[in-house]
Formats: sequence, structure tokens, C-alpha cells
Amino acid sequence: MIAGAAVIAEAVAGLVATVLLLVGVDSAFLPAGSVVGEAGMFLLSAAALGFVGWGLVTGRRWARTPAIVIQLLLLPVVYSLIGPSHQLVLGILTGVVVAGTFLLLISEPARLWSMDVHQDR
Repeated sequence: MIAGAAVIAEAVAGLVATVLLLVGVDSAFLPAGSVVGEAGMFLLSAAALGFVGWGLVTGRRWARTPAIVIQLLLLPVVYSLIGPSHQLVLGILTGVVVAGTFLLLISEPARLWSMDVHQDR
């Protein structure tokens, strides 16, 4: 449930990035078509993240694997924020969310849940 909420939060961040790109399209150094295309990719990614997050929150077992893959794909984003972009605080915060979500998704309870194994303790 917590991992699903974190994935939904990542989707919201993607939507915010989409809006920020579209708001700043006039001041971009690139042609407007390129910026709108990039915003479209962010929107598509945010929609996919939202769908996977919804799947996790509502208990759909299929959502665990795509959520894990998404977390792995976000690791280069964390590196880019910390390294080349010099946005240390944002990079560290993003890294904490990504790493925390990843660890929740690969935890033993999550693995057992995904396999529909019930252990009474």
C-alpha cells in the first residue's frame, strides 16, 4: 500500500514536470515542437506510473513487476540530478523515494503477496 502511494506520488511529479514544461515552452532554447513532444512523453510516463500505482494500491499483483522496473529506470534520473545537474537536494530526495519504494517492492512480504502466499504467524 505504501509502495503504491509512492508510485502515485511519482506519477504526480511527472504531471507537475509536464505542466512546468508546457508553461515554459515560450522561454525554451529548443523549438516549441520539441518541448511539447517532451511534455507528451512525461504525460505518457505519468499516466503509466499512475496506472501501476493504482494497481498496487488496489491489490493487483501484476503491478509489482512494472513498479520495480520503473524504480530501476529512475536511478539514472537520481544520478543526473545529483551529478551533472548539480541539484543535490532534489536528487537526494528523489533518491530516497526511489530507493525506499524499491526496497518496499522487493521486501519479503511484498514477494509473498505477489505470489499469493499466505503465511499465518
